[in-house]
Amino acid sequence: MNYLQALLLGALQGVAEFLPVSSSGHLLIGQELLGLSDVPLLFDIALHVATLGAVLLVFRARIAGILVSLLRWIGGRAGQQDADNLGLVAPLLAGTVVTAAAGFLIKDIELSTRVVSGLFLATAALLVASSFLGGAVGYRDLGIPRGLAIGLAQGISVLPGVSRSGTSIAAGLAVGLRREVAGEYAFLISIPAILGALILELPELGTMSDVVPAGPLALGMAVAFAVGVASLKLLMPIVRRGKLAWFAVYLVPAGILGLVLLP
Repeated sequence: MNYLQALLLGALQGVAEFLPVSSSGHLLIGQELLGLSDVPLLFDIALHVATLGAVLLVFRARIAGILVSLLRWIGGRAGQQDADNLGLVAPLLAGTVVTAAAGFLIKDIELSTRVVSGLFLATAALLVASSFLGGAVGYRDLGIPRGLAIGLAQGISVLPGVSRSGTSIAAGLAVGLRREVAGEYAFLISIPAILGALILELPELGTMSDVVPAGPLALGMAVAFAVGVASLKLLMPIVRRGKLAWFAVYLVPAGILGLVLLP
């Protein structure tokens, strides 16, 4: 892998990880078009870790608030001001367990680029449906059952072509979350999922260096982080306005072209 290829894949990851168009699907097709079919999964996960940095930066206030509220709870000093943050903890833990279980069951499924293109169309349909979903539930009333449902949706999105962000946000809306809550929660629950995937693939670190030199890897991660921050800041107002269906305008023709042109 050279620097230009790493730059292109990093930019693709930064855009597609947050905008609901499936980063894994775009990386798979992008690597195929660039002739990089032998790139190890760990490279994809390294780019996901870079975009995880974007999540930590953009949502740093909420993450810090959760940690502070947990410390207050441990010390027996939690109050009403901590209710929202503490209401997140159990659903996040429960959802992470379900995500891990679902991801483990389907992570080794290999899909052709044609099938991935078909899943782009399924994601487009989900985004259109999300325009009609949503409710008034906030963090303190989130609860474990809703956390499990969103965690399951995130686990299914391990399949390339299924948008993790779009699926998680749509699931949150389907169980009655407010739009801004569904959007933020979808990225908070991605944190343990990405870290877990990284840990599972660390034994492959040695093989990645044979295909992806350190320089291109660092460039790809830096570009994924920078583009990811911009993409995330662009997406959140769109989620609040209930306009995720806009991205179907891209996914439908992309999926159709993929079905027609790709093997």
